[in-house]
Amino acid sequence: MDEKPGRAALHLARAASFAPSPHNSQPWFFVEEGHDRGFEVHADPERRMPLTDPDGREMVIACGAALFNARMAVRHLGFQPVVDVLPALADQDFLARVGFGAHAAATDEEESLARAVPLRHTHRGPFGPEPVTEEVLSDLRDQARAEGAILQVLDVPEKVGMLARLVNTAERADRADLWRAVELTHRVGPTGVPVAGCRAHPDATLLAGRDYLGLSRRYTVPERRRGAGTGIVAVLCTPYDHRADWLLAGQALQRLLLCAAGHGVMAGFHTQPLERPDLREEVRRWVTAGRHPQMVLRLGRPLHTRSTLRRPLYDVLTRGPVPLRR
Repeated sequence: MDEKPGRAALHLARAASFAPSPHNSQPWFFVEEGHDRGFEVHADPERRMPLTDPDGREMVIACGAALFNARMAVRHLGFQPVVDVLPALADQDFLARVGFGAHAAATDEEESLARAVPLRHTHRGPFGPEPVTEEVLSDLRDQARAEGAILQVLDVPEKVGMLARLVNTAERADRADLWRAVELTHRVGPTGVPVAGCRAHPDATLLAGRDYLGLSRRYTVPERRRGAGTGIVAVLCTPYDHRADWLLAGQALQRLLLCAAGHGVMAGFHTQPLERPDLREEVRRWVTAGRHPQMVLRLGRPLHTRSTLRRPLYDVLTRGPVPLRR
């Protein structure tokens, strides 16, 4: 029997692999159910960062982003995607099955989103001076809403300052935690976050960034120089906070990121307070009006972008069936 994946499965896996993930951990694998009959998205717990993401929430969000890319890949091929979310309750890591439905030409918007898949990159550090227009922000809100999520753009300085304090509090705690620092350091390199992408000082913007290289121990950014290039601060939220909601949040996140990339806008992520239950609750109560925060991000126009390496397709795509893991 021919064990090579079908062309459609390779197309979907290639698109899905471009999704963002915590520190480029790429915590997923994909399964082809027979030649081009179905495509499965699975979380890979062995690639989860256990200290940073103890409940796997960020892992599932990343897989949700991969799922959205797979959906757009199906649309690009001229079919309606048929998606079954959490299809096997006994296997919580089996997150979705994507099938090929009726023939239907992709809309202009869907083609635009599909074209943006390889253009989207995570940005670390300050953005350039060109602003993000209200028209673009309105479009991004609509994209999140189309997937059932809410993109809350913080346009009140007091709320931006409150969120910045929570991010900075969490980041200081992370830097003081030896084992978290070690876990983060292990994600720097050819198979993780490129060293070149970590060289901006993590305290250069209002929201503290991850200190991948220990730069905060070498020198301090003066207060008067902090904040320039922060960009637009936003929080992606969901009404509920179950595993299905995390998967929904990932799809909404990727949809708005692809739309943003089409406008030349990229995002930086600041999920530090969402990784600590007490601080996440503070964000929920005081910043997002009771909605569950799933992602904290900055939006802006970078002066340059950097891509990160993706795992080879033969590492992430396999043939089914997959043995049940308990």
